[in-house]
Amino acid sequence: MTYAPGPQQPPSPRRIFVAGDSVAVTRPYSYLPMAGWAQALPLFLTDAVEVVNCARARASSKSFRERGRLQWILDHLEPDDLLLFGFGQIDWKTDPGLHTKPFSTFQQHMAAYVHGARERRAHPVIVLPYERRRMDAHGNVARFLGDYPLAARQLAEDEHVPVVDLYGQSLQWWEELGPESSKLVFTHLRPGEPLLEKVQDGDNVHLRAEGAIECARFVARSLAEQGVVPYPWVRDLDRRRFSYEEMGWLDEETFSHRTKSRVSEPPARKESGA
Repeated sequence: MTYAPGPQQPPSPRRIFVAGDSVAVTRPYSYLPMAGWAQALPLFLTDAVEVVNCARARASSKSFRERGRLQWILDHLEPDDLLLFGFGQIDWKTDPGLHTKPFSTFQQHMAAYVHGARERRAHPVIVLPYERRRMDAHGNVARFLGDYPLAARQLAEDEHVPVVDLYGQSLQWWEELGPESSKLVFTHLRPGEPLLEKVQDGDNVHLRAEGAIECARFVARSLAEQGVVPYPWVRDLDRRRFSYEEMGWLDEETFSHRTKSRVSEPPARKESGA
């Protein structure tokens, strides 16, 4: 079921669950200034909705599902909750535990998120992944993610699922910013910033807080414009300045606990006795 903008408001979701990979993760302080877009999403939502960010680093649509992370979400979904999910940054890797093919196994795994949410009377939303920062000398952005965004959009059309086109928006953003200014939204350290053990300088995949905030702003605006969430639940879309203290970085203990605890044994494994 999808919601079209109109005079009637859709049922109000109480919670937004997020399934995804490292670009959406809520990071601990040890990763400053790196942040995931879902980490910044609460900045643009009122207290009427809770964001439950279950994204995990090095997760593909396949591994997130097979390792029981999707099942944990499904075990906790309630009617009218939202499940925002997006993959593709890792699915291309050759590791058999991660790899999927865009128009076959990728779509098959992604469909499990759609059907699982709907079986619980929750509402799935597909978030197309933003493109990586890879540019030629003229500022043209390479399509590194290949067919994964297209395959996700095709699945959304087939299943009548709302889409947040962060992919198309990112292509526009990165080309507008150009080769140098685009470094300001990715994890490129600035003068005086310490190089922490877990952060790689010159990272063209993961965002700084500044980039994560803009992606989250786009996601929130898209959800409201499509009528997926009521406009009164969205806030500060025009606010330009946010402090790092508002970003919700986690302490190491909380980060570790959430990573380890948000896993449920998939039903197929339970039935097989594996």
